Amino acid sequence: VFPQIWQSALSTLNPNPTDSCPLYLNYATVAALPSRVSRHNSPSAAQFITRLVRNCLPGGVNRCIVMVCERSEVFASACALARAFPLFTHRSSASRRTEKKTVTVEFFLVGQNNGPIEVATLKCLASATEGVRLAARIVDTPCNEMNTDNFLEEIKKVGKDLGIIPTIIRDEELKEKGFGGIYGVGKAALHPPALAVLSHTPDGATQTIAWVGKGIVYDTGGLSIKGKTTMPGMKRDCGGAAAILGAFKATVKQGFKDNLHAVFCLAENAVGPRATRPDDIHVLYSGKTVEINNTDAEGRLILADGVAYACKDLGADIILDMATLTGAQGIATGKYHAAVLTNNEEWEKACVKAGKNCGDLVHPLVYCPELHFSEFTSAVADMKNSVADRDNTPSSCAGLFIASHIGFDWPGVWVHIDIAAPVHAGERATGYGVALLLSLFGGASEDPLLNMVSPLGCNGDSPTDDMERDSKRRRLV
Repeated sequence: VFPQIWQSALSTLNPNPTDSCPLYLNYATVAALPSRVSRHNSPSAAQFITRLVRNCLPGGVNRCIVMVCERSEVFASACALARAFPLFTHRSSASRRTEKKTVTVEFFLVGQNNGPIEVATLKCLASATEGVRLAARIVDTPCNEMNTDNFLEEIKKVGKDLGIIPTIIRDEELKEKGFGGIYGVGKAALHPPALAVLSHTPDGATQTIAWVGKGIVYDTGGLSIKGKTTMPGMKRDCGGAAAILGAFKATVKQGFKDNLHAVFCLAENAVGPRATRPDDIHVLYSGKTVEINNTDAEGRLILADGVAYACKDLGADIILDMATLTGAQGIATGKYHAAVLTNNEEWEKACVKAGKNCGDLVHPLVYCPELHFSEFTSAVADMKNSVADRDNTPSSCAGLFIASHIGFDWPGVWVHIDIAAPVHAGERATGYGVALLLSLFGGASEDPLLNMVSPLGCNGDSPTDDMERDSKRRRLV
């Protein structure tokens, strides 16, 4: 009787783009993912996996998910499943619950290379999914708890786990050392701003990579204050720093061959007598002067200090900054695709490919400083911090502001990822960016799974190597 019920359930599934069927009075559900995806989507259909699990998973304390997929889709599928189980909640019913919920995930591999999953692969998936959930928890936590002090505690906790003591520059020391961007944005808040760095420096490293994260724990807009409908949700403005923390923990745990620095630019953009005013001029860590014409364009100011520090003090060859930078990003590339802006075409392609491999989708922005940087022209300083014409690709311009503080002629690789829209889905954080960083830099990892999902991987088992094969096979959860 069981095979007959199973076959009849399968026959009802007709993905458009997904479909599900309850079994045994809702004790179980079988669901199908799209049988085809377009070229700008991930073959794993990661967004649909998260949605299906949230909507279809039967209730109960002990739950089991069996994921049917190809080996090349395991990493993206695991990260997508993790997003469906957020850690943060302050519902009173949750605190009264005595039993913890347990979710067991099993993978059933089909297609090529469908042997059993190695223990090492499972450890990698555990590290990656922990990183995704860590980032999402930080982003979901409101600023009355996740202020700059507590964000620093999260950084110290990760450092302790990895045996790394963070470098922290804080409050008036920022001003003394020339971090005019971070200090200027955060000086009005009760909890002072900070620059924190976690450094992984293994023997035999051949290059230095810096990840710089925007950690605005709350963004009122400053004196250029946001409205009552646009301010709610601004607890999520630390999404870039949260993603870098989750990714750094997982990356180092799985073994990373190059020097890797995680740089956290932390501040609360608050209103008060010490707040930066429009018309103020700040000297940033690069030495360049910035006339403030919009205190709500604050993320670029703290990141400008972060990338300049990565360049000058850390000697980075590759600088990647990640930020919930512009509302315009969601208009430019949508709710699911982060925007990438970079001075290097190969890295632009690598970001797009990494996004397809891991499910954290990415799409390029126009990189053309000679046409766009003039938007920041100031009569009294090196530049203003907000554009003259908001109709002239503001997401690209915002990224160019950051790049200008390491210089457009800098010979290294600079990559900017704007994650303003994909950092959340509805009222929940997604942990976006953790999987992307693990995939994008997987080629420098000692972990075979991260090597496989790397856009630089050449083992013939990459998800984008055979798009037709991947996109036509129906897959089940």
